[in-house]
Parts: sequence; structure tokens; C-alpha cells
Amino acid sequence: MKPCYLRVQKMNDFAGIDKYPFTIRPLPTEDGGGYLIEYPDLPGCHSDGETPEEAVVNGRDAVRSYLLSCQKHGDRIPRPGSFSHSSGQFRVRMPRSLHAQLVAQAEREGVSLNMLMVAAAAQALGQRQKKATKTARGRRAAG
Repeated sequence: MKPCYLRVQKMNDFAGIDKYPFTIRPLPTEDGGGYLIEYPDLPGCHSDGETPEEAVVNGRDAVRSYLLSCQKHGDRIPRPGSFSHSSGQFRVRMPRSLHAQLVAQAEREGVSLNMLMVAAAAQALGQRQKKATKTARGRRAAG
């Protein structure tokens, strides 16, 4: 399924922020407690709060910042609901030695293995998207 994108011209176009679907879940006490809000349509866009209500308020700020960043860098903005078919879960098989290294790293950072993997995946995806954007811009400039 090919994602749909929005063209945003000015800040007033962000009035539809509340149309982006989100999930809220409690954070374990070892991760600081509170609630995490995530936006599946906006990769890497998440926030948290002490209460679900505070997470929603902070989440709106995160969405606004995400959309402004997309606008600033000329990136496409996904339409609300365009990625909602994703469950947010998948299973990964890896060598035991890599798993042990990841567990040790999560312990050193004081986060759960899940949070470490989410952060690492978001960082890697962001780097790949940045590289792809630079490559596409280079092709347009050369063409």
C-alpha cells in the first residue's frame, strides 16, 4: 500500500493535528512511569506525560514540531490514517550474542530493551530518510 501525503503551505494548515491517530500506553516504572503517546502515521513522533491527558497535550506539541520539521526540510507529510494498518509489533530473530549486547546496553542506559530498540530503529530510519532526501535533491540539481 502506497502512503498518501499532504502538502502544507502555511501554519494554519496544521489545524488537522487532532486527526492523526495515536496510541497511549502506560510506561513501566523502570522507564520513569507516566504514559507514552505514539503516532503511527508519523515515524518517530511520540511524547509522554504523567497522565494520559498530559501525554495528549504533549503529543500535540510533538506532532506540531514534526510537521514543522517536515515543512522546513521539504519532506512529505503523511495524511492522517495513512499508516494505521501497522500493528506496532513485529518479531525479530538475531544471534544470541547480539541480543546479550543489546540487553547490556539497555541496562547501562537505564531503559527497557524495547525502548532501546525503538530509539535505535527510529534513529536508523531517520538517517536513511535523510540520506535518501539528500540523494533525491542531488538528482534534481543534476537533472
